[in-house]
Amino acid sequence: MNKKTIRDIDVQGRRVFVRVDFNVPLSKAPDAHGRYAVTDDTRIRAALPTIEYLRKQGAKLILASHLGRPKGPEAKSSLAPAADRLSALLGVPVALAPDCVGPEVERRARALQPGQVLLLENVRFHPEEEKNEPAFAKQLAALAEVYVNDAFGSAHRAHASTEGIAKHLPAVAGFLMEKELEYLAGAVTNPAHPFVAILGGAKISDKIGVIENLLTKADKVLIGGGMANTFLKAQGIAVGDSLVEDASLDTAKSLMAKSGGKLVLPTDAVLGDKFDKDAASQTVGVAGGIPAGWRILDIGPATVQRFGAELKGAKLVVWNGPMGVFEFPKFAQGTNDVARLVAACGATTVIGGGESVAAVEQAGLAASMSHISTGGGASLELLEGKALPGVAALMDK
Repeated sequence: MNKKTIRDIDVQGRRVFVRVDFNVPLSKAPDAHGRYAVTDDTRIRAALPTIEYLRKQGAKLILASHLGRPKGPEAKSSLAPAADRLSALLGVPVALAPDCVGPEVERRARALQPGQVLLLENVRFHPEEEKNEPAFAKQLAALAEVYVNDAFGSAHRAHASTEGIAKHLPAVAGFLMEKELEYLAGAVTNPAHPFVAILGGAKISDKIGVIENLLTKADKVLIGGGMANTFLKAQGIAVGDSLVEDASLDTAKSLMAKSGGKLVLPTDAVLGDKFDKDAASQTVGVAGGIPAGWRILDIGPATVQRFGAELKGAKLVVWNGPMGVFEFPKFAQGTNDVARLVAACGATTVIGGGESVAAVEQAGLAASMSHISTGGGASLELLEGKALPGVAALMDK
């Protein structure tokens, strides 16, 4: 990684603005006191190494994050539950500022002592955040003397707290950002071989750039999930009532034509007679077509076996997207089996955010993977070979 990190800058006694990703799931309803609770603290825990390092170095910490897509200040998008959870994890008080800018926030920031932590209220309560308005970015920067971006999950957005602020302060990466870039950027800039990519999820249109880029980097690209249906139909195979992107059929044909045999598609599938957890199911080979009234909801055992053969001897595996409708237990087998194969293959394994993370956690195999990304959209853009605005804004080594 060619960007400076918190190891490269003196933070002793300085106010350090840390952009974290505390966009965490909260309870659906408040408790009797009107407070919501964090239901999954994975992203908060992921920021702890950076926060604890800076505290030990004598920094005065000002943390900022977004949560959800609020249209303005609202209780259900407040970062108060995140402040409570972080305080419990750190074992020290974490105060929540009443806003992220303004005189009172400035007063609290300036009153911080070394090692103390202040969490700003949701930056997206201000529309200027997503518009990356220069005046708003300058207000955020005025709170601190150093900027640290540790929010990989938001690094693909050019927002005031991820990109604009870096124009006003010395800007470096936190440890989580560094780790994400080493694994994900490393996979596309200098991958170990054999390199096998596994792509799933519903839509081919979301991942055209990723597939095109990985076909130039990987030795094999294994395709599952709903996106595989479009490739199958592009080959002239009847797919019944399966999800298909007809507008992407020509793209699928083009990708197959230039893949040089690197694309590996399902040979069998688990079908459902409706999109429902209680649907009737059957497993069929795909070559003969999918019967009318049935839809592909998972890859079948023969495909799992084929994918397993491709994974043997791999040095690097990058996986993004489930192999089927893994939310329904009846159609989760393919995804779970692939998770087990990836965990056991002996390669460096990188799970690229979003639903793939949920699938690996559901299979109980998260601890067996080399790296699990905290950013779905950001990881996809890196795999596509794009520069991330929140990373480009940081100082080079």
